[in-house]
Amino acid sequence: MLIAMKDYIPDQPQNSFRIIVELNKRVSRMDTVLLNALKEQKENLDLRNISRAGLKELFLKGQIQIKGQRAKPSSALAAGTTYIDILGYTS
Repeated sequence: MLIAMKDYIPDQPQNSFRIIVELNKRVSRMDTVLLNALKEQKENLDLRNISRAGLKELFLKGQIQIKGQRAKPSSALAAGTTYIDILGYTS
């Protein structure tokens, strides 16, 4: 059975909070997009109230992942759906 790539949803790591970002066009840096998405969500108040410095700390500790890979604040995001996992947080 073949699964089309557009239908593939990566497994969410245990003890993590997942944020799903939908973009119409590519963005060159994910940090601002992620911060805005976290401010808009309602499931996790700690992450909703996170500061830019707090988000930077999560990146430095390697707690932000895309497809199981450590993400950087300067990572680009492609148009479409991106699943971002933040380790150590749950909803």
